[in-house]
Amino acid sequence: MVVGSRRRPKVEALRQALDLFGAALDPQAQFEVVEADVSSGVRDTPLSREEMIQGVRQRAEALVVRAREERKLWRFFVGLEGGVDVMREGPRRLVFLQNWAYVTDGVGRGFYGQSGGILLPEALARSVVDEGVPLAAAIDVFAGGSGIRDAEGAWGVLTQNHITRRDSYRVAIINAFAPFFNAGLYGEK
Repeated sequence: MVVGSRRRPKVEALRQALDLFGAALDPQAQFEVVEADVSSGVRDTPLSREEMIQGVRQRAEALVVRAREERKLWRFFVGLEGGVDVMREGPRRLVFLQNWAYVTDGVGRGFYGQSGGILLPEALARSVVDEGVPLAAAIDVFAGGSGIRDAEGAWGVLTQNHITRRDSYRVAIINAFAPFFNAGLYGEK
């Protein structure tokens, strides 16, 4: 199995998710997580749900191409992407941080999963959406830290570590893998 990232929270999220459902995917398998840098083809901080979905799919598809070129026998290809979804509630702007996953078997089956979302404080939303500052840099300034993206992430800062970046990606990954490990319910057998 290959994931299109080397970021620790993303890789750990996949490993933790596999611990939960790996046996349901294949009781005999020993899954190895391979890390690979691939481009999402979208901006550093996607500013819509559509852009995040495009980014996760493009990461996973880039992994499929790499596997074919390098003759790798990976069974699943995982794309992960975080960003913000900007919405309106009457005159009020709501900016939600979300994480998405896309998992494909590389032969035609692929599914999306979402983490849920958390509202960004307006000052942070203004920096990311209006000023174009990538969330990784904006959260460091906002929280007065350094390297937050590779630790608890904005999720951890905003929830006082009740939900971390890793936790959020784990949920998205489980949701994306559900049609694979629960194939009968999804009519995928």
